[in-house]
Amino acid sequence: QVQLVESGGGLVQAGGSLRISCAASGTFSKYHMGWFRQAPGKEREFVAAVTWSGGTTYYVDSVKGRFTVSRDKRENTVYLQMNSLKPEDTAVYYCAATRRWPPGHSDDFSSWGQGTQVTVSS
Repeated sequence: QVQLVESGGGLVQAGGSLRISCAASGTFSKYHMGWFRQAPGKEREFVAAVTWSGGTTYYVDSVKGRFTVSRDKRENTVYLQMNSLKPEDTAVYYCAATRRWPPGHSDDFSSWGQGTQVTVSS
C-alpha cells in the first residue's frame, strides 16, 4: 500500500503556470501514478499518468502540450507541471496509485491523496 499527500495548489491567472506535487510513502516504486481532477458539480476526470519507471506518460486530450507529469523516484514524489492554465482547469487535483497499465478507469487506482485546490482566474 502507498500513502499519498498532494501539495502546491493555489490561485493563478489564466496563462500562468503551477506545479503540484504528490509525496508518497510505502512501496511507491512499484506503482504507476496518475493525476485526476474534479471541478465543482462535475465528475472526477483523468488528467495524466506515468509508469513506475517514469518512461511512459499518458494525458487526456484537453491537457496535452500544456501539462507534464513526471516522477522522482529518489524523492518518492510525482509532479504535475501545468502551463498555459485556463479557467476550465480549475478543480481539486488528486494523485493516485495503480498497478495496472494502462489504467482504464479510476477504479483501477487503489490509493488516493486528499487533493489540492487549483484555481485559475480569468
